[in-house]
Amino acid sequence: MLRIGYGFDVHQFGGCRPLIIGGVNIPCMKGIKAHSDGDVMMHSLIDALLGAACYGDIGSMFPDTDAKYNNIDSRKLLRIAWEKITRQGFLLENIDITVILQVPRINTYIYQMKHHLSQDLNCSVTSINIKATTTDTLGYIGRSEGIACIAVVLLTR
Repeated sequence: MLRIGYGFDVHQFGGCRPLIIGGVNIPCMKGIKAHSDGDVMMHSLIDALLGAACYGDIGSMFPDTDAKYNNIDSRKLLRIAWEKITRQGFLLENIDITVILQVPRINTYIYQMKHHLSQDLNCSVTSINIKATTTDTLGYIGRSEGIACIAVVLLTR
């Protein structure tokens, strides 16, 4: 049985938190506004995984109204969600992620991001694709007011 999941997350720049994408601290002049660490890649990936397994979404599993998730490392959330999913017999086939931001450029950090995901999901880096794009200065992302991420996963059982 094949199961496809889709995840999306967006965060606004302007907060005091560092910019963390895929568990990597990215040098950036602007901070992120968020309840947890604001890692859009981890959040969209968690949503995609939960969606493929029919387990709802990240907000249901880790509500931002719960103080225990304030400042939490999103890699920890990913590991918790993945453990629940694998207990039901799901296997990861592949991940495809697109990070959408105008600045900063993240291409030099992609291998490190893939390495973090492969550790957290106990899979090969060859099962993970990460790419980055801009909006060519259009919209809130183009004005460097925020960052977004889309993740798609394929699970089998």
